[in-house]
Amino acid sequence: MTDLPATMIAIVIDGKGGPEVLVPGEVPVPRPSAGQILVKVSAAGVNRPDVQQRMGAYPPPPGHSPLPGLEIAGVVAAVGDGVRRWQPGDKVCALVNGGGYAPYCIAEDVQTLPVPAGLSMTDAAGLPETVFTVWNNVFERGRLGPGEWFLVHGGTSGIGTCAIQMAKAFGARVVATAGSADKVAFCKTLGADAAIDYRTQDFVKEVRAATGGHGADVILDMVGGDYTERNIVVAAEDGRIVQIAALGGAEAKINVARLMMKRVTLTGSTLRPRTRAVKAGFAREIETRVWPLVETGRLKVVLDSTFPLAKAADAHRRMETSQHIGKIILVI
Repeated sequence: MTDLPATMIAIVIDGKGGPEVLVPGEVPVPRPSAGQILVKVSAAGVNRPDVQQRMGAYPPPPGHSPLPGLEIAGVVAAVGDGVRRWQPGDKVCALVNGGGYAPYCIAEDVQTLPVPAGLSMTDAAGLPETVFTVWNNVFERGRLGPGEWFLVHGGTSGIGTCAIQMAKAFGARVVATAGSADKVAFCKTLGADAAIDYRTQDFVKEVRAATGGHGADVILDMVGGDYTERNIVVAAEDGRIVQIAALGGAEAKINVARLMMKRVTLTGSTLRPRTRAVKAGFAREIETRVWPLVETGRLKVVLDSTFPLAKAADAHRRMETSQHIGKIILVI
């Protein structure tokens, strides 16, 4: 590790606020501890939690990097004690504990995966945070099974585009909501059986129609607020609603009697605070079950746009317009 630079220019969060607080700054190049690797970053994904962290609403857990960035792709530059699988020069992508908006980033060895065959580093950087989130929430917590109806809100987000494709690949039937006619059409190109423009249509009515009155067996929601009760209304009996964000508000008024009568499960999770061991379990399942879908082209990264690292603020501005379709990636 003696040939590594001592410092690097990364994106730091200078205070709390809008995209303008994301500025280049000189920071030390980190060194991997036991069970960690150091990755020379080629590309890093931009995600909603990065925006929340920038605004002061999602602080990193103790021991995590204060720099933004939760997913990366690149080449292993160094390995810490006890690391057996990875060697310098390996092409990897990883769910990281912050620090992705930088030329070098620490990754836990057990949260790291090989770049799928044939995939560019830019596309690979758009996989980890999204796939970990979808796998855990849709398939583990939501227990989505073949033949079931799956409703995903925000179908053209990074999470949404991944969830549509994964649900279809595992045999589910999919309904997606999106915010324009163009986005609705795009959801269908990804395999959605039905797609709904939430700005002009009532998703409760449209989901009932699409499912022949059955309702949604699993619902993945990042809105919260008044969507929560509407999700309960549209859920099938024994349906599972999984909350992964609350962009529409963290508080909701629900009809508990309806929840009980339909035997609906309302659950949710956040990924970042989960333990290394839990994330390692996700990684093992993803490499076995999901990576083959990527390598055969059944799961593709939908790339909205790329920005150079120094333009991270512009990448956040793009995300906050909500006009993007798929992933926004920083290229180092």
